[in-house]
Amino acid sequence: MLRLALYQPDIPQNTGTILRMAACLAVAIDIIEPAGFDVSDRHLRRSGLDYLDHVAIARHRSWAAFSQWREETGTRLVLATTAGAVAYTSFGFAPGDCILLGRESAGVPASVHEAADARIVIPIREGLRSLNIAVAAAMILGEAIRQTG
Repeated sequence: MLRLALYQPDIPQNTGTILRMAACLAVAIDIIEPAGFDVSDRHLRRSGLDYLDHVAIARHRSWAAFSQWREETGTRLVLATTAGAVAYTSFGFAPGDCILLGRESAGVPASVHEAADARIVIPIREGLRSLNIAVAAAMILGEAIRQTG
């Protein structure tokens, strides 16, 4: 199963949209805390509606906790970043990959960049910063699912 990890998400509505998409596409979600909002089940239910019963969500209290889980499971980490080296459509996804998306406001720190097994990018027009995180997640996840079946 593919996984989608959210690094310290800032915006609950984006997280809710991503959770709903993950439920529909049978993708597990990892939330790496601290988040910019309360990620208790009650608050996630508000943004994820009734879809939360259909998505596997793992909460990690910190980047260190997530890194330990990843090491224990041998999960390959694919970072989506504007500083990525390979276009997401040229990257070879594999079953079990975990696609990591950074904070809406700040991305991820250099230490997280360095920890990733691969760094992918969605090519966009020069002079523009980035796409909405939920849109980026959908595009990358669609390609990963296409490749892995």
